[in-house]
Amino acid sequence: MAQKFLYLVDHFESFPRSEYGGIWNVIAKNDDECFDLIKDYDNGFNENYVNLRENVIKAERFALAENKESRIVTSFTT
Repeated sequence: MAQKFLYLVDHFESFPRSEYGGIWNVIAKNDDECFDLIKDYDNGFNENYVNLRENVIKAERFALAENKESRIVTSFTT
């Protein structure tokens, strides 16, 4: 079983969809899986996510003591 991490990913989308952005909390085994989970979760994925991969790479992450299912834990976007 691969080690899983809790990612705290900054998020930004331009106006009119959002004026500020927010944060994604994601359980994933690596950056690629984290990116794919966010992309697949939001059906409105579009050009406003141009920095998403960079934000995932720069995200703060914490190793989990238990093996949890990879998923979006929560998101807060404005």
